[in-house]
Amino acid sequence: MSSALTDLFPHPIVQAPMAGGVSVPKLAAAVCEAGGLGFLAAGYKTADGMYQEIKQLRSLTGRPFGVNLFMPQPEYADPAAIDVYAHQLAGEASWYEAELGDPDSGRDDGYETKLAVLRDNPVPVVSFHFGTPSREVVDTLHRVGTFVLVTATTPDEARAVERAGADAVIAQGVEAGGHQGTHRDIPETDGSGIGLLSLVAQIRETVSLPIIAAGGIMRGGQIAAVLAAGASAAQLGTAFLATAESGANALHKQALTNPLFVRTELTRAFSGRPARGLVNRFLREHGPYAPAAYPEIHHLTAPLRKAAAKAGDAQGMALWAGQGHWMARELPAGQLVEVLAGELAAARTALSGGGGIR
Repeated sequence: MSSALTDLFPHPIVQAPMAGGVSVPKLAAAVCEAGGLGFLAAGYKTADGMYQEIKQLRSLTGRPFGVNLFMPQPEYADPAAIDVYAHQLAGEASWYEAELGDPDSGRDDGYETKLAVLRDNPVPVVSFHFGTPSREVVDTLHRVGTFVLVTATTPDEARAVERAGADAVIAQGVEAGGHQGTHRDIPETDGSGIGLLSLVAQIRETVSLPIIAAGGIMRGGQIAAVLAAGASAAQLGTAFLATAESGANALHKQALTNPLFVRTELTRAFSGRPARGLVNRFLREHGPYAPAAYPEIHHLTAPLRKAAAKAGDAQGMALWAGQGHWMARELPAGQLVEVLAGELAAARTALSGGGGIR
């Protein structure tokens, strides 16, 4: 990775931007202050809401940070399939005494307005999920001094990231919690994602961009492994979800290590796009029938998820989590960065001395 980018964060540790209120300014600031790269998630927020969080974060730290944007999604959902799914969810609405959301509440997530804010009020790093921004967008961000990162889940997507002129690619393995950042949502490819170590190796041989590895990373030894495989840094989400500064619901945090939730699955149940979460009742009952319709299904189920959280019912919530969720540690975010950095140093020492990674 270019020295200008790595100079932004002393430790090769990036806190993943987790939308939905998890990646709050307090969390990002704690990570930045400890030497990692903290991120705000602009997804599902208004442009002004994003701007207010940026101002709040700047009041908490003078360290560099990032902001993540969702790419607008093409209109290819089948309205009839959405109606059928809405009918199936009628029982959930009755149970939680909540109205289903309007599936036509918007599909571009305020993309252009948020870009305008970020051009007028530049931040050190901007990352993109669900696709690749145009070369023009990347160039305009570069002109105001912003580094650009883009998620890729395949070598072909990494090529598109390189063509767009981005500074680095975030290689997201299938182990990752939350939404897969695929550039196109193709139902026929559900469940065929590439594991992180294999993906890092493939992308390294496909493009010359620096790589940030993401997916199931919970320990410093795993960071050492992805660095050895060719990554320049590691991005962790679930590991930071459990921290005190995280904005995640307490039920979500507790579920990560609750023995009732033994595994994760990729599902379309909550949003209409593949996302990895803890297997609960809602996922089991509705996942097999959810159509490929994002963000329509996200809007449709949003009131149900909020009502379930308000009722204290984790079985109706979207419990996004990576495959290493049970390894989550309830530490302050800054302390977690320090622990991960210590584990990384120990793993590197063990490797240089011929020992194994812990």
